[in-house]
Amino acid sequence: MAGNTFGDIFKITTFGESHGAAVGVIVDGVTPGVELDEAYIQKQMDRRKPGQSSVTTSRKEYDTIHILSGVFEGRTTGTPLFVMLHNQDMRPSAYDDIQHAFRPGHADYTYLHKYGIRDHRGSGRASGRETAARVAGGAVARKLLERRGVQVVAYTKQIGPIACGTFDESVIEQNAVRACDPEAAEAMIRHIEELAAVGDSSGGIVECRIRGVMPGLGEPAFDKLDAELAKAMLSIGAVKGIEFGAGFAAATMQGSEHNDGMNRDGFLSNHAGGILGGISTGQEIVFRIAVKPTSSISLPQQTMNVHGDEQTIQTFGRHDPCICPRIVPVVEAMACLVLEDHYKRQAAMLNE
Repeated sequence: MAGNTFGDIFKITTFGESHGAAVGVIVDGVTPGVELDEAYIQKQMDRRKPGQSSVTTSRKEYDTIHILSGVFEGRTTGTPLFVMLHNQDMRPSAYDDIQHAFRPGHADYTYLHKYGIRDHRGSGRASGRETAARVAGGAVARKLLERRGVQVVAYTKQIGPIACGTFDESVIEQNAVRACDPEAAEAMIRHIEELAAVGDSSGGIVECRIRGVMPGLGEPAFDKLDAELAKAMLSIGAVKGIEFGAGFAAATMQGSEHNDGMNRDGFLSNHAGGILGGISTGQEIVFRIAVKPTSSISLPQQTMNVHGDEQTIQTFGRHDPCICPRIVPVVEAMACLVLEDHYKRQAAMLNE
């Protein structure tokens, strides 16, 4: 199965399925001699794990990580770092009634056509469970980026029709939806709970801000920094769109509005979102992703089965009624992976 490795110099390979024995990640290209322990990675895993509140799935996975290689006496060795998480709270029987049906919004149909076989238990490899491995790998990249003075912060900007009206970074981890506006967060929670009560789900928008990135990261043609970040975000199953800086609003702007002027002190605005010509400017990198509503809902939906017969199905089980709160650490992890890879690519180029 191709497409399980991400990155060029600093790279990860993830493995595992939703209802398999474990999920995990192999991280290669790690700088040797960096202090790293399981507690540091576990902090990020705890932000992504299920069962955190009334607006997340009730599945109880503690996501306890085990570092099996790549660290010796509390420091990275530079050899492949292997992190494993054992799955614990699986309920494959919850999918018995729909094992032959294609669930609307899921990858059931496409996986079967690609491989001729699929794991119907919680979507197998297509499950959001796979992102636990990404967060573990991203935590390693974050540790390396901290040494460079880089900060990556993502948060929920909108859920359904409810958008944040203010930005307060200090409240993001203080509410169940990881919103940057405490008043909006309360309304978002009510909105999700109301939809969940009738068996439906909600989408939303997550924004990410990256500070401290040096100017000059990114390649000028096919490996532009924004293109690499876009690939990273769109590789997350629930993400259906991305925009940088002014984003799609640029379509209604004039050049005199959108261009970021400069003076001796630097840029006068940041409509480009911190990237010009695919290369970082040194400004804050800002992008937003569109997160689709959770596909697994208990409302009746029309579909067909593997035999081509039409039927109506309902998906029961433990699913997030909104993916935004738990996708925030995944977004940060993927951004960290891209940035550390490009820092190493830049260093390699300068040393040629």
